[in-house]
Amino acid sequence: MRALNQFADATTGVVYIHSSPAALCPHVEWALTAALESRANLKWTAQPADGGMQRATSNWVGPVGTAARIANALRSWSMLRFEVTEDPSEGVDGERFSFVPGLGLWRGSTSANGDVVIGEMRLKAMLANGRDSFLTEIDTALGTAWDDALESYRSGSEGAEVTWLRRDVG
Repeated sequence: MRALNQFADATTGVVYIHSSPAALCPHVEWALTAALESRANLKWTAQPADGGMQRATSNWVGPVGTAARIANALRSWSMLRFEVTEDPSEGVDGERFSFVPGLGLWRGSTSANGDVVIGEMRLKAMLANGRDSFLTEIDTALGTAWDDALESYRSGSEGAEVTWLRRDVG
């Protein structure tokens, strides 16, 4: 950490490619390589939840904000299903991005244990919109639809190889 900076320079996270057509896998690796400025050499395995699709998981190390760069690079392929996490670091909340075809990209702030955090002002705004819509807005803020859509793809990760990616920091 830089002496005059109260915020962390680097953080860690994980990118989960839950479902990708085989022909798209090299493009995903190129996008990750560009976002991380480090060669991505993923180990692709079959996705049991979606016949013919591939999946890969990779840990990464990089500057704060790397998860957003990765999610932005991957979201251009509307047929992918993916999640990107960024661990909280000194002075910076964690993040989770989820992408599902038909739902698009969801982003949530996360606490140290990985729970999605909804800020006070956002909760007040939800309440101001009326109690009838409050539960729907809470579900959206928590990413419930994305979690439901990805759950069967997540279980396909058991036993899969994890690859470490690193982006130089500082």
